Amino acid sequence: MASIFSKIVNGEIPCHKVAETPDYLAFLDISPLAKGHTLVIPKKETDYLFDVEDDLLAGLMLFAKRVAVALDKTVECKRVGVLVVGTEVPHAHIHLIPFQRESQINIGGKKLSFSHAELAGIAADIRQNMGD
Repeated sequence: MASIFSKIVNGEIPCHKVAETPDYLAFLDISPLAKGHTLVIPKKETDYLFDVEDDLLAGLMLFAKRVAVALDKTVECKRVGVLVVGTEVPHAHIHLIPFQRESQINIGGKKLSFSHAELAGIAADIRQNMGD
């Protein structure tokens, strides 16, 4: 059965897209830990990050780097943190989380809530800073 992320890739479930290539997709987390919290995935569904083929994994990290640079330009933060847990959705993914304090990078931490319009605006701002 397709993961929720595969359904997003296939357009069956909407998302607030930040960046996309033929192999990767970055979109805003709907239960973010911080403003701009972005999920970066390979479009090819693989459950465990370290089962992703080497070339695809290397490309995923380079794609995530581009997104993180745009996030840093968009959201006021100390850094953009990287978190990989891999148990929430059975589809390899990376969390990019802009933070002021390290305590914000806690997957079990307090989630924020943004309206559809706010998320759309954040995604548009990040896309503008992607520099393509």
